[in-house]
Amino acid sequence: MLGTGNALVTRCYNTCFAIQDNDEYFLIDAGGGNGIMRQLQDAGISMVQIHHIFLTHEHTDHLLGMIWMIRMIATKMRKEQYEGNLRIYCHSALVDTVRTIANLTLPKKFTRLLDHRIQFVPLHDGDTKHILDYDVTFFDILSTKAKQYGFTMRLKNGQKLTCDGDEPLNEKCFGYAEGSDWLMHEAFCLYSQRDQYDPYEKHHSTVREACELAAYLNVPNLILYHTEDDNIERRKALYTAEGRLYYKGNLYVPDDLECIELDGE
Repeated sequence: MLGTGNALVTRCYNTCFAIQDNDEYFLIDAGGGNGIMRQLQDAGISMVQIHHIFLTHEHTDHLLGMIWMIRMIATKMRKEQYEGNLRIYCHSALVDTVRTIANLTLPKKFTRLLDHRIQFVPLHDGDTKHILDYDVTFFDILSTKAKQYGFTMRLKNGQKLTCDGDEPLNEKCFGYAEGSDWLMHEAFCLYSQRDQYDPYEKHHSTVREACELAAYLNVPNLILYHTEDDNIERRKALYTAEGRLYYKGNLYVPDDLECIELDGE
């Protein structure tokens, strides 16, 4: 987990993470700025180990770090320090957004690599792509704020991972999450603090709703992220304590840079 916070955090990084397969990484979102470079450095991940990036949606806390990734990887490409191509996966309407921001903010020596060695892979609901050594199926989460995609992937041990972006899993998407062994779900705040943080107004859920959903879907492992950071020192303990009231499976409330073993036998 490179970052675990919502858009306005200052004591942790915005939610983004990388899935490791041997020496390669599949990056999901990049947070809201060049802090992604520090997070990758602290995690011991080199830019040259990233050839696949998935951008869930257009909000600043997910998108802007992508521009820095393009800049840094393009720099390494120009110096012949990066082998192969970079593929950026996002829904088809987001391709032009990323390209436009890059063209407006980056020198041409970098942007001339777009659509050449830096390749966009437009996604449609239900598309399956083979990324690293995994089959990854992307789906529209049916957001009413901005078009956003999540994904499911089959792990090497046969288990299934579902990530639903940064909104509650829509009932119409339960078919994608069905049979998941792992669910990554946002939890903006504690249910007991819902009046303070207004998560529903922002189309987010609380720890309680996320845990009730995982229990309803019978998912044995639940990872909570995209949270507030006012309780950062006690977040793990507080969220775990509230979550245990509604969910009996394995509950993870990771800190930034915490690793979770998904594919263990």
